[in-house]
Amino acid sequence: MARLKNLFGPAVLMAAGLGVVGVAGYGFIGLTGHTLPAADAAALASLYLLVNIIGPGLFVALEQETSRATSARLAVGGELRPVVRHALLHGLIMLVAVLALLGAISPVLTARALGGQWGLFAAVVLSVVTSAGVYLVRGLLGGRQRFHGYAATLGVEGIARLLPCAVIAVSGPDGVLYALAFAAGSGFGALAGLPGLRARTVVDVHLPGEGGRGGDPEASTFASMGRGLLLLVVGTLLMQLVANLAPIVVTSRLVSDPATAQAFASAFVLVRVPLFLFAPVQAMLLPGITRAATTGDTATVWARLRLVLLAVAGIGVPAAVLSFTVGPLAARLFFGAEVDLAGAVVGLLGVGTIALMVAQVLQPGLVAFGSHRYVTAAWVLGTVVLVGLLFLPGDPLRAAIAAQLAASVAVVAVMSVGLFRAIRGATRATPPAVAVGG
Repeated sequence: MARLKNLFGPAVLMAAGLGVVGVAGYGFIGLTGHTLPAADAAALASLYLLVNIIGPGLFVALEQETSRATSARLAVGGELRPVVRHALLHGLIMLVAVLALLGAISPVLTARALGGQWGLFAAVVLSVVTSAGVYLVRGLLGGRQRFHGYAATLGVEGIARLLPCAVIAVSGPDGVLYALAFAAGSGFGALAGLPGLRARTVVDVHLPGEGGRGGDPEASTFASMGRGLLLLVVGTLLMQLVANLAPIVVTSRLVSDPATAQAFASAFVLVRVPLFLFAPVQAMLLPGITRAATTGDTATVWARLRLVLLAVAGIGVPAAVLSFTVGPLAARLFFGAEVDLAGAVVGLLGVGTIALMVAQVLQPGLVAFGSHRYVTAAWVLGTVVLVGLLFLPGDPLRAAIAAQLAASVAVVAVMSVGLFRAIRGATRATPPAVAVGG
């Protein structure tokens, strides 16, 4: 019970912060959709998707690698300033690369996705800068297990997006102002996390026996952080693809039946709610198991993973049952779906969500042991399986369900093999005294 309280107490706070971010996102889409002409609202919907692809799709990799390097350095009593410096440099490199790419495609992107409004493109650029800042701050906070500060970045980001948009809606709707307010929210989130970086906590105290480890872990060097970051960027981009591609393909294949396509997309979003709420677990799980992995305490790694996997079962199984029973009705009530899908369709999508939640647990374990290549390999295989099955001839819904289930299972299978090998290798390599004493 004490372990559950220690782990899931902060998780509730972080889930609340994430909920504020989610409400801000839905509020942004709702306000722009109700106060702007259809063309402007569509352009802002594209901006919303771009912001969310760039943030979670790219810079979350910076957060995870920064968190891992920070945790590993603390586990051996090393100085954090080199890690911070390396993380800043890698973040700057990523930022410059993304801005250069956006600049190269800006004419096409602005004309086709942003309604020809260069003010919206400026908001996209602003969102890239603020996303780099907030994910870097979250990586440093997560690595030091300062989850109150982490939760503050989430809550402030959501509020800083929602309140200005509400003011704009009342005072005089303007698409560019909406976009700039939404993009700037991440910057306020980053600022909210800075006090947590300055405060000293018990996490900064060196572990017993750390002085005998000798030197800093090689994984904290600039080159190794870069390799890990590159692998994670590829993995997280493909993760976004596996998690979100199915409804896009179904819509493209059901052009003659848009009502069914919209109902499937609505159900797809609905069954992803547990995955969204479970997202903070990665940030919370990674620092603890990294410290345990660095000091050779594989027993603690197994214990923490088992605990969180039990939580996945406790959340995911009831959610999947609800998807089978009331999922179609909920899609009609909450998203205005005009077609009731079969309960099995929504339920099986819910089962796929459970597999993705398991992947959210296994991935921090692999990152903690420096097995980034398994993370990338898992999402590469999942993407190949997903794309291969999505375009099977016949019923697009059946193809999408088969693709989602098979891809998710493939990801979990590869990650499980990689994590088992990493833990077994660490157990064999670690002296018994270190493994027990941590």
